[in-house]
Amino acid sequence: MENDAKISRIKELTELLGRAAYAYYQESREIMPNIEYDRLYDELEALEKETGVVMAGSPTHKVGYEVLSELPKEAHPAPMLSLAKTKSPEELAAWLGDQPALLSWKMDGLTIVLTYDGGTLQKAVTRGNGEVGEVVTANARAFKNLPLSIPFKGKLVLRGEAVIKYSDFEKINDAITDESGKYKNPRNLCSGSVRQLDAAVTASRNVNFFAFALVEAEGVDFKNSRASQFEWLSGQGFEVVYYEKVYAPFLAEAIEGFAHRIEKNDVPSDGLVLLMDDIAYGESLGRTAKAPRNAMAFKWRDELQETVLREIEWSASRTGLINPVAIFDPVDLEGTIVSRASVHNISIVRSLKLGIGDRITVYKANMIIPQIAENLTGSDTAEIPEVCPVCGAKTDIDFGNGVMTLHCPNPACPAKQIKSFDLFVSRNALNIEGLSESTLEKFIDVGIIKTLPDIFDLESHMLEIIQMEGFGEKSFFNLIESVNKARHTTLPRFIYGLGIEGIGAANAKMLVRAYDGDFEKIRHPQKDELTGIDGIGEVLADAIIAYFSETSNQEMIDKLLAELLFEKEEKASGTDLTGKTFVITGSLEHFSNRKELSDIIESLGGMVSGSVSAKTSYLINNDILSASSKNKTAKQLGIPIITEEEALKLIGRQ
Repeated sequence: MENDAKISRIKELTELLGRAAYAYYQESREIMPNIEYDRLYDELEALEKETGVVMAGSPTHKVGYEVLSELPKEAHPAPMLSLAKTKSPEELAAWLGDQPALLSWKMDGLTIVLTYDGGTLQKAVTRGNGEVGEVVTANARAFKNLPLSIPFKGKLVLRGEAVIKYSDFEKINDAITDESGKYKNPRNLCSGSVRQLDAAVTASRNVNFFAFALVEAEGVDFKNSRASQFEWLSGQGFEVVYYEKVYAPFLAEAIEGFAHRIEKNDVPSDGLVLLMDDIAYGESLGRTAKAPRNAMAFKWRDELQETVLREIEWSASRTGLINPVAIFDPVDLEGTIVSRASVHNISIVRSLKLGIGDRITVYKANMIIPQIAENLTGSDTAEIPEVCPVCGAKTDIDFGNGVMTLHCPNPACPAKQIKSFDLFVSRNALNIEGLSESTLEKFIDVGIIKTLPDIFDLESHMLEIIQMEGFGEKSFFNLIESVNKARHTTLPRFIYGLGIEGIGAANAKMLVRAYDGDFEKIRHPQKDELTGIDGIGEVLADAIIAYFSETSNQEMIDKLLAELLFEKEEKASGTDLTGKTFVITGSLEHFSNRKELSDIIESLGGMVSGSVSAKTSYLINNDILSASSKNKTAKQLGIPIITEEEALKLIGRQ
């Protein structure tokens, strides 16, 4: 195996084993058998010893994250200068002349200087103001893709960009319920993540590092080539910024190629960098007071199009924030047809002096996000809604931090209940394909869906739906087919989908079995009956009773029952486990994960709980002599601890 292939395998194994460990220790599930984990661990350890490369997060070297009281400051040995910029490919080609160069992304993150010595990371410092930066070594050790150990044992100094990818940025923002707390862009989030005092926070944000310049590597001959430096850095385990070797006559074509890749590029960028490949020649050019002369930045020239504002759509969110979206006559921007742009808040609506019928210019920020550049008319006649577009409640205007934002104060507004709708259509509930969270938000925004039963009346909104962005007749009829398919479901799926606090898929099955599938008894429960079910204590029982005590919930359930047909789940062949409760812990050998065994037990009428109690019938643990808390509790309560082999015999599968 070539060295590059070995390093690639190290990165792959580090990520895979990290996911496996998280699933096992944090989610109590397994994505691979123990024997497979051990085999891959041994492979990783051997490759690390062979190559000298150890990635951050490697299970062979993982340590606790450091928490600091403050970030120390440190002066750079020489000022870190900015690059001269141009928006003209012709000017860039003229500057390059007859020299070969490397064209790469100008990444939009936080510049970091790394120092390695003796093969290990010694120091990481931010660019700061160019002269003084902050020492973030503890946080750099938590970067997702950074090698902590490298085969080169001399002193190495390099520069690169810490970034948070768009895909990770969206996941992090989606998890923030308070709209005002969401991050505006990946760069802001990355800067805050890298400059944390707690390295565990940095680790949770999936910060990546991409090298873009080698400053010093003692005793290494790079044959006077920046490309050779990049190749060498890759061989040390670093991810290097994507680049192409170019010459002036073909530069415009190369820039066009990067432009076509922007929308699919997961790494935030705000332009390109052209760096001369000839190290000696580039350094001989010297520098100005502000910039080195061996490189130049290319900034995208924003393509402006003039159009007419036709509508301001006010879109309610799950946090109660009501966001303005400009709807205008469609225009072609950077090769795609655009007709919408977010305006963010009332303050921006007012600063742009927007009004219906105004002539505006629009562009794509960084060639991705549609924005309004200028209002050529400036009528300032846009009306701010006095009621929520979803529920009709009177709106509030908030002046927090000097920014005017519009809010819906109604806690029962359907826009705020998006998570409950999303749960109802999820895979473990009604499993309605085509109703993603974003689609649900669209339907809620325009009033197509206000309550759960409305999901079964989508067919009456056909004309409205097929005209929506991302929809057509085919996708509409596929959605209706999925909705009709979901009408045939099971009682546990339905109960789970109601979103009763504390009732997951497993507890829903327990409820149904405990009441022998009688939903009328389930929806009118008695507390002593509930607490008699294994896995349901007083808190959970109170939550169930509280849910069914709400008249509005009972009315909604009646409407849903009129749309649904429950299919009885047949017991699988094997020993009848009705009335038996199992707890599964530790690793398994005959099943890929605990859920697989749980499904078999439940199919035979048994129940599976997450904790050992007096109601537990058996604890399944291959390590019977383990000193785990579950083993100790089982022994104290006199509950049998059986191995996986014994469990298979018990359920008639061996």
